[in-house]
Amino acid sequence: MFSSPSLYLTIALAPLLGAILAGLFGTGFLGRQVSRRNSHLLTIALVAVSAIGSILVLKDVLNGHTFDGTVYTWSLLGQAKLEIGFLIDPLSALMMVVVTSVSLMVHIYTIGYMAEDPGYQRFFAYISLFTFSMLMLVMSNNMVQLFFGWEAVGLVSYLLIGFWYTKPTAIFANMKAFLVNRVGDFGFVLGIGLLFAYAGTMHYGEVFKQADKLAALTLPGTDWMLLTVACICLFIGAMGKSAQVPLHTWLPDSMEGPTPISALIHAATMVTAGIFMVARFSPLFELSNTALSFIIVIGAVGALFLGILGIIQNDIKRVVAYSTLSQLGYMTVALGASAYSVAIFHLMTHAFFKALLFLGAGSVIIGMHHDQDIRNMGGLRKYMPITWITFLIGTLALVGTPFFSGFYSKEHIIEATASANVWGASFAHYATLIGVFVTSLYSFRVYFLVFHGKERFATHDTAPGHDAHAACGHDHDHAHAHGHDHGAHGDAHAHDAHDAHGHHGGKPHESPWVVTLPLVLLAIPSIIIGAIAVDPLLFGTYFKDSIVILTGHPAMAELAKEWHHVHGWVGYALHAFTTVPFWLVVAGAVVAWYCYLINPKVPAAIQSNLAFVNKILENKYFFDWFNEQVLARGLRAVGTSFWQRGDRGLIDGLLVNGSAKLVGALAAVTRRFQTGYIYHYAFAMIIGLLVAITYVIFGTK
Repeated sequence: MFSSPSLYLTIALAPLLGAILAGLFGTGFLGRQVSRRNSHLLTIALVAVSAIGSILVLKDVLNGHTFDGTVYTWSLLGQAKLEIGFLIDPLSALMMVVVTSVSLMVHIYTIGYMAEDPGYQRFFAYISLFTFSMLMLVMSNNMVQLFFGWEAVGLVSYLLIGFWYTKPTAIFANMKAFLVNRVGDFGFVLGIGLLFAYAGTMHYGEVFKQADKLAALTLPGTDWMLLTVACICLFIGAMGKSAQVPLHTWLPDSMEGPTPISALIHAATMVTAGIFMVARFSPLFELSNTALSFIIVIGAVGALFLGILGIIQNDIKRVVAYSTLSQLGYMTVALGASAYSVAIFHLMTHAFFKALLFLGAGSVIIGMHHDQDIRNMGGLRKYMPITWITFLIGTLALVGTPFFSGFYSKEHIIEATASANVWGASFAHYATLIGVFVTSLYSFRVYFLVFHGKERFATHDTAPGHDAHAACGHDHDHAHAHGHDHGAHGDAHAHDAHDAHGHHGGKPHESPWVVTLPLVLLAIPSIIIGAIAVDPLLFGTYFKDSIVILTGHPAMAELAKEWHHVHGWVGYALHAFTTVPFWLVVAGAVVAWYCYLINPKVPAAIQSNLAFVNKILENKYFFDWFNEQVLARGLRAVGTSFWQRGDRGLIDGLLVNGSAKLVGALAAVTRRFQTGYIYHYAFAMIIGLLVAITYVIFGTK
């Protein structure tokens, strides 16, 4: 038996130590004792310790050893304890391996990507702190620690999205992420508060034991089920963190941060926290069909409609970002269908191939001298062979190609919606099916425009005045990091880039090995992890003690029948060649091939003929417009009214200035009695004495 509380503490605290050393002693905050080289060596070594420890813990969990215990009692509220503790079971062990392994790849990749950035040590400190925060979240055994990790990843994402803090668009993006997540977190706090108020404990296990009792309660003053309200409040928190409609608007703008954090935020860490949380609370969500219906509908809307936005994006990172929004919708649909294990399975496969795609996009940006516009690329396959083949692997996994990892998880989500018996499941089924075509279309659009066809990078006009550093680890955002605003949508480009030899307009080149090595290492699980894990995770006993599914929700049972009918993963993959999703993948690829390689006039004709639809998509369904023009302006007007009437009128005018005027008026009156004549004072004393005697005589009868 490898595992022990000391090992769990080591796994969680090692990245924190790296963040402290690089952040305090490498940035000038407490000196510069830690050099650039030592900052990445320290943080990578300590994250590697966490990754190796997580693998040992997973091995131990597979042997049947779990842990649920307190490390430190932080506070007492009456009989209720607020504790720091760990719950190490199959669910948390799997999440620990995913988080630490992807984080390790991102750390290595960052050496090449951020090579000449002045904030090098600060960046390593942030991503290590992010890893620590996520580990505290997934390893927690109580809602206090869950909330700590939840808020910590939100805080560090704010710092990372606004890493280039002199750039106005980055400042706007990190503030937007922070505020949108606060909306979700308000619901999350309400959900935790309701459970604590009625269960009297913050500990997961003790709350889950009272699930049936909680299910019988109603919210005071209403006929609403208490558990339904608590679960929906918890899921609102997940909507913010995992970017579900309508709290998704922060995620595309988070592309303002450097590419490595795009991979870290969008692949294995922050955005999957909400998915993990709902799976962890499955004993409660299972008791509320209303909450499950709410979840499945929200997820289906995101899976389809946010994926459609990826088709019109021209920034390579933003296409992958909208892909993330769509895939998070798929995971959420699985949660609503009570296929929690399928959601976690897709979370795991998605973590690897989405990190691969983001890091591959960053490699393309380096090779293209910091131009992110896919319209300025083409034919990169022969210049960047490693990036090309790994990006293709990530694309095939994303669209759900048989035998690649994404196929097994995505296919089962679609099938789960067909078997789910909650309201909204039929809509979710068709939304996820259409989403397969949409995913294939935007994924192959990017792939063909970037790696095949005509070379467009030598023909587009250059715009002098931007100094982007070549092959030194910055995307085009960094060309603007020192105060240059590159537009509201981040799509302007540093065209006047220098190649590796300092010349203008140089040809693309393959990225250095510290960039391509993580791509190769992430490509391996993107191919094989689905086939390896599908049977034990979905149809074995791996999650039997972590996830609860009631008999009234038959999706997983129906999936198991189908799985055993086609005899394991090889038979299932071969069977897939006859299914509707496979042919939708093929259709999306063929349409992308024809429209963007064979006949590029078709997309232009569609755009001109469907100008109204295109305007809706360009404005992202007007969510941002509504938030900025209606909500923000409305709240500003309300705030101004409160300031005018409440702050200035009531507090300053009545309470502060009014009390001063009252005291002044009383003083003016009493001043008249201060004459300085003794007989006046003697007379007042006699009157006062008479009043007192009268009160004593008549007032006590």
